[in-house]
Amino acid sequence: MVNERYAPSDDEELVLGALKAGREEDQPWGRGNRVWISQETNLAKGAAEYALRNLLNAGWLRRPARGLYEFVEDPRES
Repeated sequence: MVNERYAPSDDEELVLGALKAGREEDQPWGRGNRVWISQETNLAKGAAEYALRNLLNAGWLRRPARGLYEFVEDPRES
């Protein structure tokens, strides 16, 4: 369940941006691991892990497999 009242931090916005990149151009999008997220956002390992965990707990992401994160929903876009 997506927490619609959750307000992402600046680092979490970077993570969301990286995961959403490509969807308007019909490119693969929406999935990534912590290493890829760190590279795409220039966040340190710990900051990327923290942002991913917070977005996961808020229901905006899910983890379909170990180490893989998948975009679920951004309720601000509804």
